Amino acid sequence: MLKIKLMNKIAKVGTDVLRSEAYEVGENVTNEDAVMVRSASLLDMEFNPNLRAIARCGAGVNNIPVERCTKSGIVVFNTPGANANAVKELAIAALILASRDIVGGIRWAQGLSENAGEAGVAKAVEAGKGAFVGHELAGKTLGVIGLGAIGGMVANSAISLGMNVMGYDPYITAKAAWSLAPSVRQASDYADIFKHCDYITLHVPATPQTKHMICEKNIAQMKEGVRIINLARADLVNAADLKKSLAEKKVAVYVTDFPTEETVGVEGIIAIPHLGASTVESEDHCAIMAAQELDEFLTCGNIKNSVNFPTVGIPRSEKPRVCIMNENVPNMLSQITTAFSAENINIENLANGSKGEVAYTIVETNVMPSAEVLEKLSAIRGVFGLRTFG
Repeated sequence: MLKIKLMNKIAKVGTDVLRSEAYEVGENVTNEDAVMVRSASLLDMEFNPNLRAIARCGAGVNNIPVERCTKSGIVVFNTPGANANAVKELAIAALILASRDIVGGIRWAQGLSENAGEAGVAKAVEAGKGAFVGHELAGKTLGVIGLGAIGGMVANSAISLGMNVMGYDPYITAKAAWSLAPSVRQASDYADIFKHCDYITLHVPATPQTKHMICEKNIAQMKEGVRIINLARADLVNAADLKKSLAEKKVAVYVTDFPTEETVGVEGIIAIPHLGASTVESEDHCAIMAAQELDEFLTCGNIKNSVNFPTVGIPRSEKPRVCIMNENVPNMLSQITTAFSAENINIENLANGSKGEVAYTIVETNVMPSAEVLEKLSAIRGVFGLRTFG
């Protein structure tokens, strides 16, 4: 029986994917084969020797020690795109919050019942609403940094709102490019976005390259009164530089889904309590995708949507298969196939892929390899994981 440990409450529609006699699923599972997690930190977790996979119900994996997992042969999955619509909708809300002082107006209106006086609330509203005059989105230029599943949807939605849209993503995929509305203009670089846009929204992962991409140097290139939206990660923005720019009115408003000690309670900053993917639908979609990824990997070795291993898969069949994790070095595939042919075992299907320093190979054979063959495969220099099915 395969054991799945839940580190957070996971939507039932997801865990139901694994509700069969082949699985034991729960928060109290021990000696687990796999982990499902949302926001719980696994950075200091001691992994048991049986752990084969971790599935993050969401896109970001900053709560998982990915490098340590790779060295231990633990496949880390995420669920790209599963929460994209939820974050896209919040991004549209953030654009409106950045344009119209809705938050300030609501706070003011909440006190009217006590402060309106004899004139009444309606007259107080008419007298005071001028303090909250905002701007319309139509005709303004939005810069979208990062054109993946979320950024692409935000760009297309902004077009529908009558905005001019520029996008930049040095790593854009062909699929993402084809999904963009034809009127989304491709920026030549980040500076092109900074120079021309009234609004800038960030949809990139937190990496050493993107950390503090919004900083004093880059803010200086932006238009006066620019409005910045960050629903991606707090580390993308240098908080000290941002607050200085807000005080100088260079930046008009900053909307973030990642409040920190440095950004809460600051005039000009609208802090949302990490609600980007907090919808019932998003949690359901993420849980289902994560469970399906684990099921496919644990029952037949196929890998899809892993952040540390390549996408490699062969459709399920009754044939025996051997799945091999190894260092991505020359002559590895030749050594693997030689180990089979030396024992007169026919390779009927083979799939191989690499990601960075690691590679993964699935080999389907006409007969189940003997223990001796498996020992030869494990003994190949650079092989650090091996599983069989069938």
